[in-house]
Amino acid sequence: MSTILNTNGAELTIPTLNKQAVGNFYVITADWNPKITHALRDGAVDVLRKGGVSENRIKTLSVPGTVELVNAAAVAMDAAKHNGHRTEAVIVIGCVIRGDTPHFDYVCQIAAQGVAMLNAKGEAPVIFGVLTVDNEPQALERAGGALGNKGSEAGVAAINMVNLPYLL
Repeated sequence: MSTILNTNGAELTIPTLNKQAVGNFYVITADWNPKITHALRDGAVDVLRKGGVSENRIKTLSVPGTVELVNAAAVAMDAAKHNGHRTEAVIVIGCVIRGDTPHFDYVCQIAAQGVAMLNAKGEAPVIFGVLTVDNEPQALERAGGALGNKGSEAGVAAINMVNLPYLL
């Protein structure tokens, strides 16, 4: 994901979803650090709506923490497939704040590697909307503060990735 600094403070450009993309979008949010993760979730959902994803195709789910995001993404895609639905994209949203123990490193590694493994399967793009920060002020700057909303940027990434096959 880019930051508002990479765009020189310009407004986030929201792409329009290709009309041939008719499946569901899953936004899965960790409830740990809810002040941050819920703001990120709201940013992602807002962008999906503005990009042309109808309300009934946006599925929001919550899990306890960031480690559980990978399993929830896999379960959501599998359940959709078994129920005859198409998954266009999954956005996983979490916030891991560094502490005094190596727990931060383990959680970040599990989440990043898990999302990479899901993406390598190629079933649907899984967008990594997980903040990994040193402190809460850094997270708040990225959850609608001075550095924008990384959830919104995850929504843009999801639409762009869904549109990608239609450009080939």
